[in-house]
Amino acid sequence: TMAHSKALLVLENFIGGKFVPCSSYIDSYNPSTGEVYCRVPDSGKEEVEAAVKAAKCAFPIWSSKSPLERSQILNKLADLIEHDLEAFAQAESKDQGKTITFSRTVDIPRAVYNFRFFASSILHHTTECTEMATMGCVHYTSRTPVGVAGLISPWNLPLYLLTWKIAPAVACGNTVVAKPSEMTSVTTWMMCKLMEKAGLPHGVVNVVFGTGAKAGEALVCHPDVPLISFTGSTLTAQRITEKSAPHCKRLSLELGGKNPAIIFDDADLTQCIPTTVRSSFANQGEICLCTSRIFVQRGIYSEFLKRFVAEAKKWKVGNPSDPTVDVGALISKEHLEKVRSYVKKAQAEGARVLCGEGVDSLALPTGNQKGYFMLPTVIAEVKDESCCMQEEIFGPVTCVVAFDTEEEVIERANSVKYGLAATVWSSNVGRVHRVAQRLQSGLVWTNCWLVRDLNLPFGGMKASGIGREGAKDSYEFFTEVKTITIKH
Repeated sequence: TMAHSKALLVLENFIGGKFVPCSSYIDSYNPSTGEVYCRVPDSGKEEVEAAVKAAKCAFPIWSSKSPLERSQILNKLADLIEHDLEAFAQAESKDQGKTITFSRTVDIPRAVYNFRFFASSILHHTTECTEMATMGCVHYTSRTPVGVAGLISPWNLPLYLLTWKIAPAVACGNTVVAKPSEMTSVTTWMMCKLMEKAGLPHGVVNVVFGTGAKAGEALVCHPDVPLISFTGSTLTAQRITEKSAPHCKRLSLELGGKNPAIIFDDADLTQCIPTTVRSSFANQGEICLCTSRIFVQRGIYSEFLKRFVAEAKKWKVGNPSDPTVDVGALISKEHLEKVRSYVKKAQAEGARVLCGEGVDSLALPTGNQKGYFMLPTVIAEVKDESCCMQEEIFGPVTCVVAFDTEEEVIERANSVKYGLAATVWSSNVGRVHRVAQRLQSGLVWTNCWLVRDLNLPFGGMKASGIGREGAKDSYEFFTEVKTITIKH
């Protein structure tokens, strides 16, 4: 076993600018082979304590730097990651199971852009000022960093979502203790190796690897971490809210979605079908913004289904490192079982599985037989109250149902506990605006999907979260505002 463990990658926590070994480790798997890929520190209270201490220690120096100085360092870090883009993409694909094409074109470029974007936006914020001439007073606001930010990120877009938190936190002058998912820690560890070269003072960014139950909990409960930004499940968010309440922490929670696509009979299907296949199955359906409920107006329902299923069947499942593959492996054996169980439930309820799981056979390359793969699956005739239409499945599964009127589809689209994203397909401008207004959703895309302007608020309603992120929103979250009144 010693020879076996020598060949494995062993990650270490990054605390105060140094890599620190841990007393115990957990295995992290390569989802496309089912083999152990690396060993991740199983951190807890002690490690979090050391990281918070380092972050507190670095805070005075970092927060007193000018926005321009911080901006230059973030841009340097972006350049360094971009320089190693291929290595990062390979590692992300291997660790997460996503296709190399997706990590090359989406995950790593977006992680780079997150740093560049906040390095730029931090230079352009202004504070407010009002005058009360009659009272001889002037009021103005000032914004200062909050302190140590606790950042907890998930396994679906590992570096992409962690940098979406680290970049604004650090740009605003905070220091950070980050905890990536124990299932996908490698790219974060690789980024830590570039921190010193980028010019980040020791202790500004600290990373503690481990599980939510141990490391995450210790971070959330730490009295010296006034702010937590979390992306993940609603269930975990409830626990974070309870644990942080006694400390009155500031929370930003980006949670799940059960996102509807509403396709009216005047939709341009040549655009709509390929985009909706992508919005259903991109990244194995493991994106909180994926479409998992597709409402199609009755007039085009059967044509839509036929074309949609034909297009879904073209998506190639296989070895993620093959650039021609469209669907990689799901994150874990447990997750694959969970996603499959939803398909079985739908069948038991009398729904029709039109392609994918249990209907078509999946041929995998020799080395991938033990991987966690699943075909893009389309289910029709599902009842609105079915768990398949109410709960987030987070896999390559989508449900297609028919609707008659605009009024009816809005009500049905809103009838879940989530409210993160929605897509509307129609060539009628008035209808597009009307429907977008009435959907309970933090984001509405019409005739497109996943087109993002990072300036604008990102986040959900209802059980999809609390708070918004984006240029202005992240700046407000990661700073403390003070109103100052001067009588002259």
